[in-house]
Amino acid sequence: MGDTDLTSQQEARDAVEAAHRAFLTIERFDQARIDEICEAMAHAALGDAARLGQLANEETGFGKAEDKREKNRFAAEDVWTYFRELKTVGVVSESKTVVEIASPRGVVAAIIPSTNPTSTAIFKIIIAIKSRNSIVLSPHPSAARCIAETARIMRDAGVRQGLPAEAIICLTNSTIQGTESLMQHKKTAVILATGGIGLVRAAYSSGKPAFGVGPGNVPVFVERSADIQKAVSDILAGTCFDNGTICASEQSVVVDAPISNEVREQFKAQGGHFLSPAEADAVAGVLLTPQRTLNPGIVGKSAEYIANLAGITIPAGTRCLIADCGGVGRDFPWSIEKLSPTLAFFVADGVENGANRCEEVLRFGGMGHTAGMHTRDRAAAIRFGQQMPAARVVINSPTTHGAIGLTTDLPPSMTLGCGSWGGNVTSDNISPLHLMDIKRVAFESKPLGVAAAKRSPGLAGTAQPSAALPKREQIAAIVDSFLSKKLAEEPEPPKASAPAASEPPSPVRTVIHELRPIAADENGTKREPVDFVSESDVREAIERGKKIYITSKTILTPAARDLGEEKEVFAKV
Repeated sequence: MGDTDLTSQQEARDAVEAAHRAFLTIERFDQARIDEICEAMAHAALGDAARLGQLANEETGFGKAEDKREKNRFAAEDVWTYFRELKTVGVVSESKTVVEIASPRGVVAAIIPSTNPTSTAIFKIIIAIKSRNSIVLSPHPSAARCIAETARIMRDAGVRQGLPAEAIICLTNSTIQGTESLMQHKKTAVILATGGIGLVRAAYSSGKPAFGVGPGNVPVFVERSADIQKAVSDILAGTCFDNGTICASEQSVVVDAPISNEVREQFKAQGGHFLSPAEADAVAGVLLTPQRTLNPGIVGKSAEYIANLAGITIPAGTRCLIADCGGVGRDFPWSIEKLSPTLAFFVADGVENGANRCEEVLRFGGMGHTAGMHTRDRAAAIRFGQQMPAARVVINSPTTHGAIGLTTDLPPSMTLGCGSWGGNVTSDNISPLHLMDIKRVAFESKPLGVAAAKRSPGLAGTAQPSAALPKREQIAAIVDSFLSKKLAEEPEPPKASAPAASEPPSPVRTVIHELRPIAADENGTKREPVDFVSESDVREAIERGKKIYITSKTILTPAARDLGEEKEVFAKV
């Protein structure tokens, strides 16, 4: 092992120790302080989104500076806006019987890729600090400078709001050995691994909880009822965005046979160029290495660059290279994940055949990640989604933008889990929720004796008790219910003068008095007081525009009292 490797290992060990010291301070911060820090960091990253995008483009040679600026904006603005109101400190949810309390995990080891370096760093820093963790970033060597600058900008902004400086650390000596030391350190709590398959597997084998992601190889099906012009526009927008460096970008398009010619014409009109068989073979020669893996030399490059590399000529203004593909697998290079503005083109007749082809593409490389469909048939879209071995099925939107939550209502994220299909622990879009543990304080709701009495009959070897006779209270309740219904059906008798002192009170009169309905408010709602109120009860009342009626004996949780008094939900009866 060389000196550089030893240096990187020691740096990683020192970084985790320092980050853990910072964590011991952060975990005591209240919600307001955490949110002030995150707000400042997000604002700082947003202000430098364009500059960081330019730095990433210049250092890595991947993608487009303007698209990297948009990814930085998304990570700093959209992600933070979405999670700003998320509770990550103290009691985060409560009912009468279960109270949930958030607990941070500790030091987050964040592996940052070269394809989306600055945006992924922004994203992971925000979700780590929001959930009261510290974070150590291990940058890809080819993007080390732009990642370090991103971390510096956000750290400085956070420190000005009281964040310990060691809460955000970016390693300067990035090696495989250093990254392994980071992931395996005893004080590393959880790993966020974004990178190649080997790196993700190393994260999962480190012995630590890890959230890894898999390759995309996204197929999209254009069904015959689709808005063809919009479908083609969306597909090109997705696969060409930052030259295809997001793993959720479209890699193959499967077209319903009756509309295949029209779809071809739309691609040509919008900047797609269909290659001849000879040209497709030439480009295939540069898509793969001799070992038949993706050639890193074409990742994030433009259509023009790839065409020149393959020695072919394409029209000026070509946005995307498209090749008819005869099948899926190792013998069909165009069917792999290409991470560039290149599309395999398939034709299939009908939803069933189209879905089968998309599934085949995913199973070849892309299990669990993302699939897409363009259709006006909602039922067909749902059937398509049921078949796809993918965590995200994006309908009528670019898969690039839809999967990360930019054009859909999915949680915004730059780290997309692929579930068990892709060997991942989750199929979620990763968020601050994944960097917290939730403790649950559970109050008894089914006393042991009562629970035993309610067990289902018929268990083998269990004697069945005879049916118990109704209790005195149950009989009284039945009688009261019957009398109240009968009295409600009869007109109220005229008022009579008070009985003489020697006359005993009428039992009927007593029943009428006890069962008289509780007074109603102006909306006709019965002013019936409740015994217990939680925060969720208050929020439900606010949504419905209702009051909650309480007495001096009503139990209110602290969160319910604060919110209810603020919104003037409570009324005493």
